[in-house]
Amino acid sequence: MLSPGEIKLRDGRSVDFANLDIAATAPCLRVVADAVADLLPYYGSVHRGAGALSERCTREYEQARETVADLLGRGPDDTVIFTRNTTDAFNLLARALPEDTTVITFDTEHHANLLPWSNTVRLAAPRSPEEAIEALEISLYRRQTGNVLVSVTAASNVTGEVWPVARLTEVAHRFGARIAVDAAQLAPHAPASLAGLGADYVAFSGHKLYAPFGAGVLAGRADWLDAAEPYLAGGGASAHVADDGAVRWATGPARHEGGTPNLLGAVAIATALRALVRDAAPRAREAGLVRRLRAGLASLPHVEELRLFPADAERVGIVSFAVLGADPGDLAVTLGRDHGIGVRTGLFCAHPLTRRLLAEAADRAGATEAPGQAVRASFGIGTTEAHIDRLLAALQ
Repeated sequence: MLSPGEIKLRDGRSVDFANLDIAATAPCLRVVADAVADLLPYYGSVHRGAGALSERCTREYEQARETVADLLGRGPDDTVIFTRNTTDAFNLLARALPEDTTVITFDTEHHANLLPWSNTVRLAAPRSPEEAIEALEISLYRRQTGNVLVSVTAASNVTGEVWPVARLTEVAHRFGARIAVDAAQLAPHAPASLAGLGADYVAFSGHKLYAPFGAGVLAGRADWLDAAEPYLAGGGASAHVADDGAVRWATGPARHEGGTPNLLGAVAIATALRALVRDAAPRAREAGLVRRLRAGLASLPHVEELRLFPADAERVGIVSFAVLGADPGDLAVTLGRDHGIGVRTGLFCAHPLTRRLLAEAADRAGATEAPGQAVRASFGIGTTEAHIDRLLAALQ
């Protein structure tokens, strides 16, 4: 993994940078950087030329799609579309829904899976995986006729808690609904395949997957996507444009990949996915880091962890907390300048959920006012016990 190495602190000392903001944007894997560097001398048009460069780049782009499809367990009726990121993927899917579609989601979602939809049923935040399953079952039992899409996160970007996607999928399919999964935070930590989750659609971002080259993925059932108007009207999406302006649109992924595609982003995602699937060791180590951080935070005064599910719920490498009586922005600056630690502060593009959890944290601590923002430490490949201990010592 690429790293900035040592950085200078405000007092002139140098330390290795403790990047605990990986959930926002992950560093680039060395194997990803090498794959991109190897391709750059041959960079040329994709699907738009007959020369050696264009042929090479077209082949690399479509091989990247096949690699992603294989690793996601694509079925015969599925497609893989390269997008800009998870937000872009869900906006594309929202545009492709049949007009009579109702979308059921939870108010715990990241804005990428909260804001693109119309005609929505938003379920209240569940307090356990079992409560989430029960709430979805009741909602589907009461639903009106027409198409239904359930759209849920696989792992919360606020709490790191893993959602029971496979069981939610079983409930959705039992009632004839489809399910889309926001795998942006799960994919860097654990397999997030269509086959493994049983989902109809899965979306994720390269920049959270150690492949920071501006690409994302929407994978899943092709029928609604092939029937929809192109997401980006233009070259590549059009199969034929008549003199009178009539257009015959392409089918398959090209229908929604108008314009010159992001070749380097596609190759980066395919390379990162392949590397992560091959190496399961970091996932076991990461679970130990999560336990170490949570135990340390629990011992600190005026610090309250944010969580929705019971304390023993499965998690990925994300832990958010409130520091009562401290300004989160000032705290983050101090951690950075005096201790060489990068964290995230704010509401994490999940405003309803984070505000609720901050209020609950203040209530548990007996505080009269909830903090306006939280602090989030997130980690993955490259994070060490020393980084966790440095954060805990700095907070103390």
